Amino acid sequence: MSLRATQRTADASNGYQPGASAVDALTLHAREAREVLWVMLDGRTRTRAQLTTETGLARSTIGAQLDALLESQLLSPVGEAASTGGRPPVQFRFNPDARVVLAADLGASHATLALTDLAGRAMGTVHEPINIADGPEQVLDWVLEQGQHLIDDSGRRADLVGVGIGVPGPVEHSAGRPVRPPIMPGWDGFDIPAYVQRGLSVPVLVDNDVNLMALGEHILVHRKVEHLLFIKVATGIGCGIITGGQLHRGAKGAAGDLGHVFTPSGEGVLCRCGNTGCLEAVASGPAIAARLREKGLDAHTSLDIFKLIEGGNMLAAAELREAGRMIGDTLAACVSLLNPSIIVLGGVLSRAGDHLLAGVRERVYTRSLPLATGDLQILPAGTGRNAAVAGAAVMMTQHVLAVTR
Repeated sequence: MSLRATQRTADASNGYQPGASAVDALTLHAREAREVLWVMLDGRTRTRAQLTTETGLARSTIGAQLDALLESQLLSPVGEAASTGGRPPVQFRFNPDARVVLAADLGASHATLALTDLAGRAMGTVHEPINIADGPEQVLDWVLEQGQHLIDDSGRRADLVGVGIGVPGPVEHSAGRPVRPPIMPGWDGFDIPAYVQRGLSVPVLVDNDVNLMALGEHILVHRKVEHLLFIKVATGIGCGIITGGQLHRGAKGAAGDLGHVFTPSGEGVLCRCGNTGCLEAVASGPAIAARLREKGLDAHTSLDIFKLIEGGNMLAAAELREAGRMIGDTLAACVSLLNPSIIVLGGVLSRAGDHLLAGVRERVYTRSLPLATGDLQILPAGTGRNAAVAGAAVMMTQHVLAVTR
């Protein structure tokens, strides 16, 4: 029996009815109460009076929105606040455990899949090597198979509201289709949502993995920051852009393609995109590994570089710092153009000591104007290796709850 047929049989035996009616009902409640819900998403407790003050809404409107959120379990009462006389007021808090999301980070050579709550916190996780070049059917069948195990183990099938997926290439976000991704043969134009929905009848959203890393880092670590750049350095180099508190995808979803910006350091070096002189051709994991092999070291992947540096190899550390300088040269132009408050470095190479971070800081702080760098912070990712998974969950939560500003 095929995976999809097996899933339909399992769904029927569990009393699960395909269709988005449960998700639609949740979304309706969330939209009816979006002002209160947006305030409550930070996880802090508040009383009715505090919500009235923070939102500027009438007490009757606050009451109606609270009722909708309590009915859907998106808010829960958490005890009473200190009384100033009379009956102590009840406090409320966002309840991220009300529903669950399946979130996938599909990389060039790895995959992470997690069942999360609505805040992006993992309840169960699977990490496995994959080859994205095996094609969409094989990779997405793995997502469906492992996702079924996570959902069944949790006993939360009826609470699943959606699937968020990150892929290592440009994506037309509105359609969920990759667009000529350089390292994803066979994926161009593939309808990822339709394929996944044959196994899981819930909404499916797809985005570039670096966009999701930026979104996860912004919401979970730097929620109050309006302008942030997230730089992933691994097999490729990409940039997720948060501006005005919102993820910026650009007209066709191609914003942030930092790895294919020309850099003088790469002049004459052929990139896998077909151009010469791209940043990725000289500062990505494969580019660093190639230089290390020329020096007699056994390095082929970003993980190999990471292990060499963790083992104290100074040649690998020096090459990574120089790659940081090259990236910093390009980022200096981004700082002048976008004026972010924070630049976050993620990806496996960002976790190999502080060498990459030091190289980036060296060039950005010296090549950008003082006005742009006076308060600029350049930091490692606070979400760690699960940044894209957290972002995929946040993306789906924002979609289902209709809470983007």
